[in-house]
Parts: sequence; C-alpha cells; structure tokens
Amino acid sequence: MAHAASGVSMMDEGRRVAGIVLAGGRGSRMGEGGKSLRRLGDRTLLECVWERAAGQVGVLLLNYNDDPGGLPVPAATVLPDPVPGYPGPLAGVLAGLEFLREHRPDLCWMASFPCDSPWFPRNLVSRLLMEAERCGAPVAVAAADGRMQPVFALWSVVVATRLRTALLEGAQRGVGAFLRGLPHVCVDWSASDEDPFFNINTPEELALAERRLADERRGR
Repeated sequence: MAHAASGVSMMDEGRRVAGIVLAGGRGSRMGEGGKSLRRLGDRTLLECVWERAAGQVGVLLLNYNDDPGGLPVPAATVLPDPVPGYPGPLAGVLAGLEFLREHRPDLCWMASFPCDSPWFPRNLVSRLLMEAERCGAPVAVAAADGRMQPVFALWSVVVATRLRTALLEGAQRGVGAFLRGLPHVCVDWSASDEDPFFNINTPEELALAERRLADERRGR
C-alpha cells in the first residue's frame, strides 16, 4: 500500500477505522477513584487519550463500567463490559467489536487505546492499518524497541466471536495470551529518549508523567 504516492492522508485512512478507549478497569493500584479521571496537568487522563485518539479514527467509542454521568467526554458512546467479572481490557475490545458488528457494519477495523497512556504515537492507527492489510493479519499490535504493547492494537471485527468464546470460557484474559493463539503482526516504534507507550498505573507514575509534561511545556 503506497500511501504517500497515492496522496492518502492519515486521517483519510483513519475514517475507515473505529477506535475504543479502554477505561473499564478498576485501576486499584491508583487508589480510590481509579485512573481515567485523574488529572495530568489541566486535563484528565481520559481527555488526554481521547484527544489523541480522536484525530486518528472516524468513530471513537468508550469502554467504561461506572456511572457515565459527568464524564469529560459527554458525547461519547459508552459501552460497558459485555461479560461479567471485570476480565480486563479484552472485555472492552469485545464491547467495541460487537458494537461495530451490530451498528456499524461499514467499519471492519477497530483500534484500542488504554486510558492510562497519554503519549502514544499520532501515527499509531495509520501504521497498524498499513501493516495489517499488507500482511493479511486480523490483528496488528504496537511494540516499542521490540517489546510488545498489546493493548495498543488494531482488531478486525472478525475476531469478535473467537474473543467472546475465550472470555466466557475464562481460558485467556490477558491480551498477550489471547494474541499468542491468533495470527498477528507487530509494528515497532523506537522508544528514543521518551517511551511513547509510557503508562500510568500508580501515583508515583502519575508524578513522573507530570514531570514529563512540565519538561515538554518548558521546551516549547
């Protein structure tokens, strides 16, 4: 796929793809209140991720299991986990894929974005889509310097049935474990000085993120 030669922009490609921000976890390591609504600078983590993801996809969904009233993204289509027991990010992926299958059959790809990683690449979706279509793989997964980042992935809607079966059987709840049994392609980014997939799970990591944000603002 020669995107540059054909003049197709990243946003043009993104319109063929839906996205889902995964904020359905309990975030217990962050303490009371979870992490998606914790603030980084003057915005919540959810807002930071939402803004970066929205520029890369045509439709953006939200996986969220608590009361959605008062969310900082009020226009979002909010999807709770479709299976019980908080089985993790795969439940959010399934929620999005099944929503697309029922309501948006024109969209056959969905990108997943965790709510706790605000610096992921702005060309994430375009590169994942290019490699998935080039290789004919139903899933494309991001990696940083060879280390897989499985929650940052592009999923074909055809995966939905197999994913639901795996979750209901309880055999595979981790994203990496599920992917090991599924054809997929990894797409690598260089971490350089700053990890593009840095994620925030604890108050200490949130403090590191605040320092990184302050350094970025001083560098402008």
